[in-house]
Amino acid sequence: MPRQDSVAIVENFWREVWQQPQDPDAIDRLVHEDFVITSGGRDITGREPFKAWVRDVLAKVHDFQFHIIETFQNHDGSRVASRWRVTGRNNGLMGTQPNGASIEMTGTAVWEVGADGLLRHNWVERNAFEVHGAITRKDARANIF
Repeated sequence: MPRQDSVAIVENFWREVWQQPQDPDAIDRLVHEDFVITSGGRDITGREPFKAWVRDVLAKVHDFQFHIIETFQNHDGSRVASRWRVTGRNNGLMGTQPNGASIEMTGTAVWEVGADGLLRHNWVERNAFEVHGAITRKDARANIF
């Protein structure tokens, strides 16, 4: 695979899909038709299920803001790692009662980028345990692992 600027590809995805104004339909042109996101150990396969998942997340976080912390790639651009942060207010995230509690979630995404510039796979991990505590505890403190 010739070297490509996959950092630009991933950061463009973040901007078009997750940053204001969010556009889940941009997924149709940015990811491969057989795209897979592995989130919390669960695979979501295909563009339409992925777009539904994105819409669900956006609906469950009011004032959703996505911040890119840093992004870097391997030697040929076939893999990209990106650290990110989401802020907003709870509207039922993680099956909780919508209570407007502040959310600050950090995560890491590892991407597979095809030679055609389309995103193929995203493995994402985030501080869900800590966020769950912050939106469910009466004292609004994060869970401590």
